[in-house]
Amino acid sequence: MEKGTDQHYVYILECGDGSLYTGWTTDLEKRVKTHNSGKGAKYTRSRLPVRLVYHEEFDNQHDALSRERAIKKLNRRQKLALIRSGKKPEEQGLQEESPDEKEPGKNAPKGP
Repeated sequence: MEKGTDQHYVYILECGDGSLYTGWTTDLEKRVKTHNSGKGAKYTRSRLPVRLVYHEEFDNQHDALSRERAIKKLNRRQKLALIRSGKKPEEQGLQEESPDEKEPGKNAPKGP
């Protein structure tokens, strides 16, 4: 394989507990299978099964890692909006917010 021809992917998984996990890879199908086999990231191992709900493709690792960092800074509501729309947050007019809403159950009000 020629150097520089690999594709790089940033992806969001929905875990079995409803939480979201963001990562990057060069082989999207293989990476999702690895997560579901319990050999992926420590975070996803105890939250199986996982389901691919969003991904973006990049021509180089630098851009993919930069995008992964940007997505990880989004709160849960913004990530869900990104998943629903398929558009990048800046195209939706979303701004990064505090990490208060990153995962369900954390700092969430209790009640109906």
